[in-house]
Amino acid sequence: MTDFSGGTSAGLDTGSPNVARMYDYWLGGKDNFAADREAAERVVEISEGRVVRGVRLNRAFLRAAVRAAAEAGVRQFLDLGSGLPTQENVHEAAAAAAPGARTVYVDNDPVVCAHGRALLAGAGNVGFAEADLRRPDAVLGHPVVRDMIDFSAPVALLLVSVLHFVDDADDPHALVARYRDALAPGGRLILSHLATDAFPEQMARAEQVYEGASARLGARPSALIRRFFDGFELLPPGLTGPREWLEGGGTDGERFAGLVGTGVLR
Repeated sequence: MTDFSGGTSAGLDTGSPNVARMYDYWLGGKDNFAADREAAERVVEISEGRVVRGVRLNRAFLRAAVRAAAEAGVRQFLDLGSGLPTQENVHEAAAAAAPGARTVYVDNDPVVCAHGRALLAGAGNVGFAEADLRRPDAVLGHPVVRDMIDFSAPVALLLVSVLHFVDDADDPHALVARYRDALAPGGRLILSHLATDAFPEQMARAEQVYEGASARLGARPSALIRRFFDGFELLPPGLTGPREWLEGGGTDGERFAGLVGTGVLR
C-alpha cells in the first residue's frame, strides 16, 4: 500500500507533479504532494481560477452522466485513465442509481493503482486494472476487466479528462474506435476533453506546466473532440461546456476550456 499521507515508498516520485494528484488537489482531496500542489497552483494562476471551477463542474458532469446511463439501463462502467477513485467517483454514482452496478477503473500508473486498490478495499462490485488505455487489447483482455465486464451487454465507456494526455502519435481517435467496436448496442461514451477554442494562449501556457509532469497535456480544437463520437449518437445537449451540459444547454454563464458530452451506440 502506498502512503499518501506524508510518507514515501519505493517507486513513489514525490518530487515531480503527477496529473492524477494535481486533479485530486483541485477537487479538494488530500492525496497529493508539494510538487503537485505547486504545479496545480501555477495552472490556477494561468487560468485565473477557472481550472478549479471547471474541474469541479467536470466531476459533477461525470456523476450526472453516470447516473443518466444507469437510469437508462446500463449496469457496467469501464473508466479508462481513471486516476484516483476518490471524491465521489464512478462506482458511488453508479451504485446510487443502480445498486449492483459494476465498475472497473483502469490506469497505467502503478502507484495510482496501488493506492486505488487500497481505497477500494471492501467495496463491492468494483475493481481496478493496471493497464494502459493506449493498448486496447491489453485493457479488454485484462483479467479484472474480463471477470467483471460482460461486453455482450451495454457498457458505459468513460474517457473523462484523459484523452488530452494521449499524444496524436498514438492516434487517439483510432483508440476510441477500437473500444467502441467492443461495445454492444446501448453502450455509452462519456467523455470530457480540454479544448483550445476558448482560451488558446492560456492553454498553451498551461501545457508548458505539464512538460515536467507525469504526462504531457495536449488540448485539441472542438472539431477533433467531436470526432471521438463517430459511430455514437451524440445525446442532448450535445458537445458543450460542463455547466451548459448540466443545465441542459441554456446558460450564458462563465466559459471554460473543457468540453463534455455523452453518446449512445445504437
